[in-house]
Amino acid sequence: DSHRLAYVADAPVNWCPALGTVLANEEVTNEGRSERGNHEVFKRPLKQWMMRITAYADRLLEDLDRLDWPESVKTMQRNWIGRSEGALISFPASTAPDGPVSDIEVFTTRPDTLFGTTYMVLAPEHPLVEELTADAWPSGTPDSWTGGAATPSEAVAAYRARASEMSDADRSDSKTGIFVGAHATVPFTESEMVPVFVADYVLMGYGTGAVMGVPGEDQRDREFAEAFGLPVVRTVQPPLDHPEDLAYAGEGPSINSRFLDGLDVEASKALILDRLQEAGRGSPKVNYRLRDWNFSRQRYWGEPIPIVFDDLGPVALPEDMLPLELPELTDWAPRALARDSEPEPPLGRVTDWVNVELDLHRGDGPRPYRRELNTMPQWAGSCWYYLRYLDPRNDDHLVDPDVERYWMADPEPDGVGGVDLYVGGVEHAVLHLLYARFWHKVLYDLGHVSGPEPFKRLINQGYIQAYAFKDDRGVYVPAEEVGGSPQRGFLHDGQPVSRELGKMGKSLKNSVTPDDMYASYGADTLRLYEMFMGPIDQDRPWETRSVVGSQRVLQRVWRNVVDEETGELRVSDELPDDDLLRLLHRTIDGVRSDMEGMRFNTAIAKLTELNNELTRRGAGAPREVAAVMVRMLAPLVPHFAEELWHRLHGGGADSVMRAEFPAADPALLVEDIIEVPVQVNGKVRGRVSIAADADEGTAVSAALAEPNVAAHVGGRELRKQLYVPGRMITLVV
Repeated sequence: DSHRLAYVADAPVNWCPALGTVLANEEVTNEGRSERGNHEVFKRPLKQWMMRITAYADRLLEDLDRLDWPESVKTMQRNWIGRSEGALISFPASTAPDGPVSDIEVFTTRPDTLFGTTYMVLAPEHPLVEELTADAWPSGTPDSWTGGAATPSEAVAAYRARASEMSDADRSDSKTGIFVGAHATVPFTESEMVPVFVADYVLMGYGTGAVMGVPGEDQRDREFAEAFGLPVVRTVQPPLDHPEDLAYAGEGPSINSRFLDGLDVEASKALILDRLQEAGRGSPKVNYRLRDWNFSRQRYWGEPIPIVFDDLGPVALPEDMLPLELPELTDWAPRALARDSEPEPPLGRVTDWVNVELDLHRGDGPRPYRRELNTMPQWAGSCWYYLRYLDPRNDDHLVDPDVERYWMADPEPDGVGGVDLYVGGVEHAVLHLLYARFWHKVLYDLGHVSGPEPFKRLINQGYIQAYAFKDDRGVYVPAEEVGGSPQRGFLHDGQPVSRELGKMGKSLKNSVTPDDMYASYGADTLRLYEMFMGPIDQDRPWETRSVVGSQRVLQRVWRNVVDEETGELRVSDELPDDDLLRLLHRTIDGVRSDMEGMRFNTAIAKLTELNNELTRRGAGAPREVAAVMVRMLAPLVPHFAEELWHRLHGGGADSVMRAEFPAADPALLVEDIIEVPVQVNGKVRGRVSIAADADEGTAVSAALAEPNVAAHVGGRELRKQLYVPGRMITLVV
């Protein structure tokens, strides 16, 4: 409470009557439906608990630059936070010349276009709509402004009801509106009044929920002005070739703008801001698209909010009454409600839990209170679970400070701390990942964690896709019942079917269960195939017939270590020769690098290359090479590697998982013999193999002895010779 992070507000919310609960903006699809269940969602005002995430907006933005995250996710968060600099301008408005005045506040990034304002628009949910709706239509109101209603009140009520059923995306596409019967005065033009409309293309979720209509410089405003016959005034001079019927949003000298005329955009912005501040009609403003986090849900599943109410309002429970636990409830399901009904949280059914007598240590003894009936959203738990993993059995602390510092502190001087690596889907970009960052920063400010960020490095994994098949009716058929190939075509029950790629799912009848793969091929074959399919961050198509390739890789490894007929070890105790030893250490170096970079597919390719060389040699693999190869395989195929490890060590060894991952010998990564290209007069004419430490004289002699190089030199005088060790031999003749 003392930190002012949580507060109660009458907020326009996303009300989903089918789920019986309010949803956060992030839980509503672009089509205006619930992410869970695809139900209709309506806008309506409700009293809700809110989290002041906007207080952290700048830090959430700035610290993105310190994270090793995919740029696409960072861009999504930047856009969601949506920081923009501009001005807050006040327009006095009234339903009559001598009537009460209400100030419409507008945020704009282009205050220099103020004198191009020819109308005002309020979002349907704006709190001033009712106040500024006139009792009757002013004289001369065009019919197209009234929606066919007898009075402004009737027109506005009907319009607001329609708007509440539309998604934000649909509203942004729409150019409809209703005149409320009021007019506003543009600052510095006291005698000029502009009409005030309510229109659904203006959203309460951005700025102030009101806009100044500037059709000369904003195309959306232009389309609205043309639809309602409103004047268009340009305030920025467009280029000569700019179409007359389009708004111009670029830069240029100010025109039709009184004391701004002739100034460029930046100078106009600075001057108009100064004048607005002097007149008490405006001020500089940083605005965010991000809105405070709606933290109330009308569900049973969710953490109970530790708040009680008396006649004076909400009171936080003291710490000795925490944690507050949910009561037992058999009828916990939310109830589908009418769209205009009040929420009915399931906790309200447990009356003996709701109505309690408590001593909150306020000096007034036990008193009756009513508990908060809403619960926290699901994100409340996922914002900090990673911290609890560090110390899950601690009954006294969220996490022991020493344990948190050991695991989460960053060794870098300016590091952000947090989890070293987080692998998760891009769908979490503006939900869990943003909320967790906010939550973690709060904990950091309160001294509970050692760094300001929860997740230092993020990798978005791709999806495993699968082919789906449709018959000539467009109906999906079970993928496992389809035969054929891309060359011959695909058949189901003897009839041709078409193939398409999509996410695995019941609806497409293309699911492949891990249990089926485990039963047929074993867990490690499944793991190896999934990791070999392609880069971790890319979508990959699943093909069951290709799994056998990974199975064969493991079978070849097994045969190089164990005799298939006798079950005895095939390895020898001979030391590996120099060539094999160098290949082994190149493999170690490459696999180690690939593992650190999460390039599992290329790590598997390098291990396969090493095993193929052992197969090519025929005799049993040297024990030293086999043991190192098994240690490299262990993170990829743990069961398989464990079995080979115990066989290699007579069954008495500790687990391979406790063995140190191999490290390459730098000396063995340097090649004895290298191949170097040879240029003659600027063109590559051949390649020669020379010792890695060969000097220039030796390198040039080898180059001149190469037949194709010798032919292009042709006995001519050698004017210049240059050897860049390991890179190039250059001859000029």
